[in-house]
Amino acid sequence: MSTTRRTLVFVLLFAMAALSVAPSCGSGSDPSDTSGTLADDDKPTPPPGETDDDATPTPPPGADDDTTPGDDDTSPTEPCDSADLPLHLIQLPAGFKICVWAKDVPAARQLALGEAGTVFVGTTQSRVYALRDEDGDHRAEKKFTIAEGLNAPNGVAFRDGDLYVGEISRITRYLDIESQLASLPVPQVVTTEYPTDTHHGTKFIKFGPDGKLYVPVGAPCNVCEKEDARFASITRINADGSGQEIFARGIRNTVGFDWQPGTGDLWFTDNGRDWLGDDLPSDELNRAQTAGLHFGFPFCHQGDTLDPELGIGRNCADYVPPALKTGAHVAGLGMRFYTGSMFPAKYQGGIITAQHGSWNRSAKVGYRVMFVGVSGSSVTGYEPLATGWLQGEQYFGRPVDVQVLPDGSVLVSDDFAGLIYRISYN
Repeated sequence: MSTTRRTLVFVLLFAMAALSVAPSCGSGSDPSDTSGTLADDDKPTPPPGETDDDATPTPPPGADDDTTPGDDDTSPTEPCDSADLPLHLIQLPAGFKICVWAKDVPAARQLALGEAGTVFVGTTQSRVYALRDEDGDHRAEKKFTIAEGLNAPNGVAFRDGDLYVGEISRITRYLDIESQLASLPVPQVVTTEYPTDTHHGTKFIKFGPDGKLYVPVGAPCNVCEKEDARFASITRINADGSGQEIFARGIRNTVGFDWQPGTGDLWFTDNGRDWLGDDLPSDELNRAQTAGLHFGFPFCHQGDTLDPELGIGRNCADYVPPALKTGAHVAGLGMRFYTGSMFPAKYQGGIITAQHGSWNRSAKVGYRVMFVGVSGSSVTGYEPLATGWLQGEQYFGRPVDVQVLPDGSVLVSDDFAGLIYRISYN
C-alpha cells in the first residue's frame, strides 16, 4: 500500500477517534467480541495495493528502507504516545497494555530471538533487520540492516549463534551473527532446493526439537493439486541443507508454527481457500503429533467440507481435522506457545497467534491477536488478546508474528505499519 494511502487511513482513523481522550498507550479493557468470523488470505490476485496472507507490496529496489546497510539507527523509538498511531483504540484484557517497541521496520514479518537479546526481523521486501533494546527501557534503540538484496526474506531462525534466513527458494546462514551486527555479514548458502513460485512462496522457518529446520511450501494457487508433492506441505532439512523430506501434507499455506512444550507436538496455522463465500472455509489451527499426516488440502477444508471440485470422490474422514477452526478469512499467521511468566496463569502453555486480516471478504475480519487455551492435545478456549487495528472497514495495522521475550512480554510484528509492538501485563 502506498505511503499516501496509508496516511489517508491514519487520518480517517484519527477523525473517528477524535471524541475520545487518548492515553499514552493502549491499555486493558475487557474485549466485547470473543466470537470469530474468520478464514484466510489467499487469492487469485488481490486488488492493486492490497496485501494478502503472505505478501506485502514490493517497492522499487533500494526504496524499502531509509537506513544505510550495516549502519545502526540510534534514534530511540517514541514511547506509547507516538503521534502516528492511535494505540488507544487497541483493546486488551484488564491489566494488559500495548506500546510501540520499534518503529521504521518496513514490512516487518517473522521474528526470532538471539542469545544476546537481539530481535531479528524478516520482511517480504529485500532486507533483514536486527533490533536491540540495550538500556532496558522496553524500546529498541538500535536497528541494524544485516542483509539486503534478498528475495522476500520472510523467514528468520536463530540456532547456536547463527541466523538462518528463508527466502522464496533459498535458505542462507549468517555465522556468529550477534558479533557482527554493524556490518553486512557474508552468508553461507544452506540450500537452493525449494520451488521458485512466489504465490504462497514466503517462508516461515523454525528449528524443531529434533534439530531440523522446518520449512513450509505453500500451494502456488488458490486451490489445486500439483505433481510436486512438496507443494502444500511442511518440509524439514538438516541444518546443513541436506536430507530434505516432507513432514506433513495437505497444508495450503502455513505462515506460523511452534512445538508444544512437554509433548513436542507441532502446532501450526493454515489459511483456508478463497471464493467459497464470506464464511467458508475456516482458517485452521492444526496439531501434528507425528510425521506423515495429511491435513486435507486441496480435497477437504476445515475438516468437514469437501472441495466442490477436487473433493469429488473423497472423504473428509480420511484426513486429520483441525484442532480449532479459527474463522473464515482471518488469515492466521505467526503463533507461539506462551512460555513466559509475566502474563496471568491462564495464559501459561497456551498459544498466542496473530491474524493478518481478510482481503476479499465483504466485511473485513481478523486484524487482531488471539489467545488459544490449550490443555494437552485439546483446545480449551479461544478469545481476543488485542483487537482494534480494524475500525469499521478501515485498518491501521496488520499483525503478522509474535515472539515471547525473556521477561514474559510478547512482541507483535506489523507489516502494514512497519513496526513492532510490545504487549505486557502488570
